[in-house]
Amino acid sequence: MDTFALIVTIAVALGFTYTNGFHDSANAIATSVSTRALTPRAALAMAAVMNLAGAFLGSGVAKTVSEGLIATPHGSKGMGILFAALVGAVVWNLVTWYFGLPSSSSHALFGGMVGAALAGGTTVIWSGVVEKVVLPMFLSPVVGLVLGYLVMVAILWLFRKSNPHKAKRGFRIAQTVSAAGMALGHGLQDAQKTMGVVVMALVIADAEEPNAAIPIWVKLACALTLSLGTYAGGWRIMRTLGRRIIELDPPQGFAAETTAASVMYTASFMFQAPISTTHVITSAIMGVGSTKRPRAVRWGVAKNIVMGWFITMPAAALVAAFSYWLVALAFG
Repeated sequence: MDTFALIVTIAVALGFTYTNGFHDSANAIATSVSTRALTPRAALAMAAVMNLAGAFLGSGVAKTVSEGLIATPHGSKGMGILFAALVGAVVWNLVTWYFGLPSSSSHALFGGMVGAALAGGTTVIWSGVVEKVVLPMFLSPVVGLVLGYLVMVAILWLFRKSNPHKAKRGFRIAQTVSAAGMALGHGLQDAQKTMGVVVMALVIADAEEPNAAIPIWVKLACALTLSLGTYAGGWRIMRTLGRRIIELDPPQGFAAETTAASVMYTASFMFQAPISTTHVITSAIMGVGSTKRPRAVRWGVAKNIVMGWFITMPAAALVAAFSYWLVALAFG
């Protein structure tokens, strides 16, 4: 039964990674597709490959997820808590995907972990949740907004005497690089989050020692599943990011992608903080768009997106808590 529970939990974790891929594929490529720098299929293929590569660049984020948010539960009860946490995250991902809302898969996972832990009586490491999740949730969009604005101002100043048509063609080519950097950062962040969950499941099942290195098969499975999900695409959310917030041109797309990628690399390597790629790219798009004029950004759409950010963690936590109660009722 314990082995079966472990296999089911890992399968659900990989299912979450798949939904994360098609839910968040828009993060990496929406701007490039909307500016016609890349065709949708070429952009998705590139994003899938770079997600795969990014998953192998580090393990700091995975360590934070597996050890820094909730105390590792034990036994069949612990596996039930982890299973319920993943169910909460998957359900919220599917709901927000259906409505085309670019919410955070990362915070759906964190909310699910906290909700299931509270329902199951496991200790929540609130200092880790505040420092590694809540503070970055507020800071990373602000940094993305301000930095996106400054990067776009710098581009406008540096290319103020350039021929507009030639500049746009050049930035359309440059966007292939910035989109690849964005996809690499997405793999670095989001594949590691699932790695952390799978490692926790292995520790609960006594199949892995705490603080041990992440097994290569875990890295490969999470990376490949994220890439497959990315290639499946998230067209509903792509329309929201690429068109509904602001009509982007190639220089703006390049600025937004470069900004978001820089924030993700800094968070991953310097702070080992699992930030939301969705939050960062959305706020960067808003910052870039506001250089044109504040009213160029459709702030009503932006407001709905931000509201989605704030309800993601508690909504996923409630679904996870309910899922845990169902599991406890069914299996005692």
